[in-house]
Amino acid sequence: MLNLEESLRRLKRGCDELLVEAELIEKLKTGRPLRVKAGFDPTAPDLHLGHTVLINKLQHFQSLGHTVIFLIGDFTGMIGDPSGKNATRPPLSREQVLENAQTYKAQVFKILDPEKTEVTFNSTWFASLGAADMIRLAACHTVARMLERDDFAKRYASEQPIALHEFLYPLCQGYDSVALRADVEMGGTDQKFNLLVGRELQKHYGQAPQCVLTVPLLEGLDGVNKMSKSLGNYIGIDEPPEEIFGKLMSVSDTLMWRYFELLSFRSEAEIAGFRRDVENGANPREVKVKLALEIVARFHDEAAAKAALADFEARFREGSIPENLPEVELHAAEAAGITIVQALKQANLSSSASEAIRMIGQGGVKADGARVDNRETRFPPGTQVVLQVGKRKFARVRVV
Repeated sequence: MLNLEESLRRLKRGCDELLVEAELIEKLKTGRPLRVKAGFDPTAPDLHLGHTVLINKLQHFQSLGHTVIFLIGDFTGMIGDPSGKNATRPPLSREQVLENAQTYKAQVFKILDPEKTEVTFNSTWFASLGAADMIRLAACHTVARMLERDDFAKRYASEQPIALHEFLYPLCQGYDSVALRADVEMGGTDQKFNLLVGRELQKHYGQAPQCVLTVPLLEGLDGVNKMSKSLGNYIGIDEPPEEIFGKLMSVSDTLMWRYFELLSFRSEAEIAGFRRDVENGANPREVKVKLALEIVARFHDEAAAKAALADFEARFREGSIPENLPEVELHAAEAAGITIVQALKQANLSSSASEAIRMIGQGGVKADGARVDNRETRFPPGTQVVLQVGKRKFARVRVV
């Protein structure tokens, strides 16, 4: 059993902000299991590694004996959270929400213990919350406070429309904390405003305010943008083992450490040891293999992880890729890096941008063995990757 100091250090690992740390310490001192909540709007059917940064933190609380509440926002999902957006997100139908929610439940238990996890839907209390109660809830917050939220403020200043129902989203998320009597609520950094609304509403309803813990937004494979399926820079946790393994091996050596920090369950001391090894001349690729094995085993199993490694080695170390490929240096015109289309053209793997786009659409382009499906995929400066077009065209490139 970890002592208070060790427990707090573990819970803060990889976090962006903890509000208020002194309050969390007092809650931990009581010795009772804390009620730790994280909400997920089922806006898409598949979870990716970016989602798991938050789920991993739930697992940390769970491993310390606290009660984890995986809240599926089937009601708030129909409102649509504009967090991080500069436009209204279209609400989902009830059917879409429920279908996506079922896949969430199946996927989340690859990390959390189903016997120790409360899975709940916020329609449970909102279904019985009438119009009068909703008006009373709306009276707990002002328009001025709502406009303090960064995305609302920017849209208001630029005269972009803000629908009234969008103001309901932070209130409803905050009321979830009241209904669940949450001690701690977690979310991405883009959720900070909503999480703080929960604190204020709990005070209004006579409850002790929850502590707020935010986690960073994980960069996708491009190393620049937030991991997103729409940007094609994601690793889905339900993808085949070989796909997950290959994509992880394609990340830059710099981004690898970010993934270790936010995704790995290895100790901080062990990861620091890997860093020292690389600084002393060890091949970063060998360290990256350890990360890929760990992640594949988590979402599949040990046998699948070993098979994925064997597949990777067969393709890259036993002749599928020609030996001694010359390294091609590619120059990124932007800090965000170079697109796959530009990379293929500069590396002479395609005669034109249109040919590169066509090959990507046909599934004929790979980066370190992982198929590239999105023409907007980017490689930031520092990336070293083997690009392949068709069966015979290869180039080992380094982006500068």
